[in-house]
Amino acid sequence: MITCPKCSKENQDHYKFCLGCGAELPREASPKKFAAGTPPQGVPAVKASFGDESTSVGPGPLPRAAAPAAAPVHSPEPVAFAPVPAVSAAPAVAPSVPPAAGSTIVCGQCQELNPASNKFCALCGFKLAPKAASIPAPAASPAPAAAANGSILLTALRADGTEAGAHTITGTTTIGRDSGSIFAGDSYLSPRHATFTRRGTKAFVRDDNSLNGVYRKLRRDEPVLLQIGDVFRIGQEIVRLESLNPVPATPDGVERLGSPSKGYVGRIAMIIGRDTTGNAFPVPETGLHMGRERGDILFPEDGYVSGLHCQLSYQNGRLFLIDLGSSNGTFVRLYSETEISEGDVLLMGQQLFRIAL
Repeated sequence: MITCPKCSKENQDHYKFCLGCGAELPREASPKKFAAGTPPQGVPAVKASFGDESTSVGPGPLPRAAAPAAAPVHSPEPVAFAPVPAVSAAPAVAPSVPPAAGSTIVCGQCQELNPASNKFCALCGFKLAPKAASIPAPAASPAPAAAANGSILLTALRADGTEAGAHTITGTTTIGRDSGSIFAGDSYLSPRHATFTRRGTKAFVRDDNSLNGVYRKLRRDEPVLLQIGDVFRIGQEIVRLESLNPVPATPDGVERLGSPSKGYVGRIAMIIGRDTTGNAFPVPETGLHMGRERGDILFPEDGYVSGLHCQLSYQNGRLFLIDLGSSNGTFVRLYSETEISEGDVLLMGQQLFRIAL
């Protein structure tokens, strides 16, 4: 057993967080890392229905000048490696009743089954919502603002999901740090960052070769087609899909050999600076999962990555990215003009914006 140094409650050896107060338990007192039932080769692929190529967010290869990167020495614009703010506020906790013997609670963050007496998830430390005796009617709250006819309403969202201001766009409008309003205080926006256009009942956004890009949040369990050069973001990790090309010969004609790439469809590389990548991982035909606690590729130090965050799935010769219900979302970078829909969430600079048409 591990005794919590904060509240003195005894916890089982594999627990990472105290069930009484939620404090992190001493790591040195814990034995072998607890595995949450994940098979050695990763969790099984999620069965999803895949549409046609119209589901693609990224239309083509990444432009050389537009890669997100660490701030250059001579550039006035920093590069956004700040955490992605949370999209939704935590739900109100309903009145609780004493738990029945043998009952369990599913963690809303990592889906781990916990005894009903737990206040915090034993796997990820997420605060558990107690079982409710009755669920009162929610207090009336103002509905999200709607855009006027023929316009686009951008509503900025704070980290807790509340609204931080709105900006109405009509016709074709370019926004950025120089356009003032809710954009003026964000130094991670370029002076001219993106252009929004309203054509009839449809709306479009185009990245104007900004330094830090325009990202759209994926909807849960909806596959989005990826192409070579596309960039996506989970937590603080910026990832690019790359092809597996044979290594060319040296200038003096010496051939360089490597391991065969049979059975692999590409690789993903971590972007750590301007035109600079760090670790890279091959993507097999069987696909892979990414997360903080579970999956084939883990980011244990990134608290903004969920326990099981997203999946890369290879189907019928095409590679799809799927968000698996992560807390802070999976975002794909947009390059060419892309249609946006009611309720879409865009990440620009350090801010999240909800779209209303």
